[in-house]
Order: sequence, then C-alpha cells, then structure tokens
Amino acid sequence: MITVGIADLNIARAPDILVTYALGSCIGICLYDARMKLAGLSHIMLPSAAQAPNLANQPMKFADTAVEMLIHKMEAAGAHRALMKAKIAGGATMFSGLSNSSIANIGQRNTQAVKMELLRQRIPIIAEDTGKDFGRTLLLSAEDGSMRIKSATKGEWVF
Repeated sequence: MITVGIADLNIARAPDILVTYALGSCIGICLYDARMKLAGLSHIMLPSAAQAPNLANQPMKFADTAVEMLIHKMEAAGAHRALMKAKIAGGATMFSGLSNSSIANIGQRNTQAVKMELLRQRIPIIAEDTGKDFGRTLLLSAEDGSMRIKSATKGEWVF
C-alpha cells in the first residue's frame, strides 16, 4: 500500500496499491497503463496554478500542473501516454452552507479542470465518481487498474 497525501502524487507497479484519503472537494486522478501494469495517482486540491500565484511552488496542488507531472512520472517509468486511461473521483460539494460561491463550488470547479486537462493531454476518462456531498477514500490497483471507493456513510464500490 502506497499512500498519496493531499497535494501529492505517486506511481506504483503491480501488485502494489495506491491509496489517498480525504477526497472531499479534492479530486483523485488515477492513470493506468495496462500493458506496463503501471498506475499513477494524484490528489489535487485546486483547479489552476494561475489562479493562486502565491502557491506556484506547490504544483501538485493544482489540476493543470499535477496531471502533467503525473504523466511525465509515469512515462519516465516506461508507460506510454497513448495507452493511459483515467479514472477520477471526488469533487464533492462539501461547503454548501457557505455564501462564497467560489468556495462552495470548488469541487465542481476541480472536476471541470481535471476533465479539461485530461482532454488536453488526450487521455480518456473511462470511469468517474464525482460530485455528491460526501468524502471518499480512493484505492487504485496497479495489478488491474481498478479504482475502489470507500465512504464512511455510503459504503464501498469498484470501477
């Protein structure tokens, strides 16, 4: 089991499993190259580094910079971008009671930013569990690319 923290990313080979906790409005981005049995996981917090220049030294925090970093890390380990598939989870509405709409809809904005970046990188999203109003734990198997989601209130399911 390899833990990916908040604003972090890592890769793993079979039979290892990548796990990230506390996906509320954050997004877990899973990339998988089935031929290499190589998995990558990123846990992003915010949509765009350009919107937070004071945090520019933390590129793993942002959808637009972390996705590219994860792709490059996987390619350096032998993966091929053309074979990568993506699965995403998180992006929940965790702050619906707030009057500040930019904070209240951060999960939705994160989801859109991740989808746009994966489209730009030409990596198809083959499974998604985003939105709703609950947190998630995400586990990604490097053996078969399966994404398992656990929620304290909703149970467990696999994509």
